[in-house]
Amino acid sequence: MPSLPAPLEMILIALAIVLAIIVFLLVGKFFNVWLRARIANCPVSFATLIAMWLRGVPNALVVDTRITAAKAGIPIDTDQLEAHYLAGGDITQVVLALIAADKAGIPLNFDRACAIDLAVKGTSKTVIEAVRTSINPKVIDCPHPEMGRGGKIDAVAKDGISLRVRARVTVRTNLERFIGGATEETVVARVGEGIVTCIGSANSYKDVLENPDSLSTVVLSKGVD
Repeated sequence: MPSLPAPLEMILIALAIVLAIIVFLLVGKFFNVWLRARIANCPVSFATLIAMWLRGVPNALVVDTRITAAKAGIPIDTDQLEAHYLAGGDITQVVLALIAADKAGIPLNFDRACAIDLAVKGTSKTVIEAVRTSINPKVIDCPHPEMGRGGKIDAVAKDGISLRVRARVTVRTNLERFIGGATEETVVARVGEGIVTCIGSANSYKDVLENPDSLSTVVLSKGVD
C-alpha cells in the first residue's frame, strides 16, 4: 500500500492525539459519577452523562438523587429526573417527598409529585411539606394572627349583639386534590366567611353559644372539607 504523505500523516496523528486527550478528559471528568452509579447498582452510561452536561443539567445531582430513590426502593429513570429539572422543578424535594409518602403508606407517584412541586414553585410551600401535612395534620388559626383584628372575627347576630370569635382548624393535605385545591389563605378566608354568615343569620347570639356546632356546619358547607 502506498504510504500517506508525511504532512498528512502528521496531521492525522495530531488529530488522533487530540481526540484521545478529549476522550481521556471526558472519562476523567465523569468517572467518579459513573462509578458511584455503578456501585449503587444504578448504572448510567458515559454518553448519558455527557449529554446531560451538554444540556446544562448537573449530572452528579441527577445521579445522586436517583441513587437516593433507588436505595429507598423507588426506581426512577435519569430521563425522568432530567426532564423535571429542565422544567424548573426541584428533583431533590420530589424524591424526598416520594420517600416520605412511601414510608407513610400514602399513594404518590412520580408524576403527581412533580406536578405538586411545580405548582408550589415560587411560594413558601414545598412538595415535601405537602406530604408531611398529609401525614401529620396542621392546625391553623382563623383569623391568622398576622392579620390583626386582635386575633378575633367580629360578627353581629340579628338581636344586635356582637360576638368575637376565633377558630382553630385542623388541615390535612389531600395530595390527589392538591393542585387547584384551597390554599391555607383560602381556608382561613372561607372559615371567616362561614363564621360571619352563621352568626349573622342567628336570631340571637345565645343560639350560637348554645349550639357552637352550627359554626362548623356552615363552615364545611363552604367547601373547605
